[in-house]
Amino acid sequence: MKLRKTIALLLASLLALAFTMSVAGCSDAGKTDADVIRIGGLKGPTSIGLVKLMEDNENGKSINTYDFTVAGSADELTPLLIKGELDMAAIPANLASVLYNKTEGAVQVLAVNTLGVVYIVENGSAVNSIADLKGKTIYATGKGSTPEYTMRYILSQNGLDPDKDVTFEWKSEPTEVVALLNAGSGGIAMMPQPYVTVAQGSVEGLRIALDLTAEWDKLNSGSQLITGTLVVRKDFAEQHPLAIKSFLKEYKESTEYVNTNVADAALLVEKFGIFKAAVAEKAIPYCNITFISGEEMAASLSGYLRVLYDANPASVGGNIDYADFFYGADK
Repeated sequence: MKLRKTIALLLASLLALAFTMSVAGCSDAGKTDADVIRIGGLKGPTSIGLVKLMEDNENGKSINTYDFTVAGSADELTPLLIKGELDMAAIPANLASVLYNKTEGAVQVLAVNTLGVVYIVENGSAVNSIADLKGKTIYATGKGSTPEYTMRYILSQNGLDPDKDVTFEWKSEPTEVVALLNAGSGGIAMMPQPYVTVAQGSVEGLRIALDLTAEWDKLNSGSQLITGTLVVRKDFAEQHPLAIKSFLKEYKESTEYVNTNVADAALLVEKFGIFKAAVAEKAIPYCNITFISGEEMAASLSGYLRVLYDANPASVGGNIDYADFFYGADK
């Protein structure tokens, strides 16, 4: 009798242990094939969509474990990505294509994270259409990136020569443009959000004259204006499919949280050193933060890159004959 009880207790203990291990295994789903995912983002809309995930990660509530780096420019992130010191990076849409071509397919796009966020602002009332920009000087950032190529395309499609009819004064950081506008010299600027909101808070009378997303849509090119994407090293994606699957789920939830809980998200934007909360709360509704993946991502991004390629092949790295560029899509 005692032997039967001992065996029964032993079996019960083994079953309990097996159940505990099973539950633990389920709770670790997504963590099993990557210890830490290293993600780089920029101080702007492309990182704002990540802030809820940053918060969950800090509190131990995320499925995966993440290490986030927030930088001032894409030039700081791309070398780290290429060298394998980052696994993912939020970068301009055209740069994703440039990197794909430069690395012979070593990066893939996981998601589109930002649609149009660039605006023409003016301290005055002279500009009410693209035609009004003729003969004007425009302070701007984003040379060699999405803002420049987008603006050049819009100008040329409206009958203006970007090299002759408009003068661009390029600056390395949006804060430099804000300083110029704040100096009282007047002028016109091409700026992304949230810097538009920053400038409007310090430059009296500064107004949004043109929304480049609206101007793009007027051209009926059959494409969508896209600013930012999140890319991943292809070898990392191949080695860690479970972690990628979990990340995409968490990233989508994070962007949805930001768009539906603007005030709370703004506090997180400040907490993680991206922008002040007061600025973020005003700017988020104009930042067009999104999450598009899979086939929908492939269709929208390939259409946008095709327009850039037709206007200037160098803007996308000289090639759009992609093979395995769009993660989770057949294209």
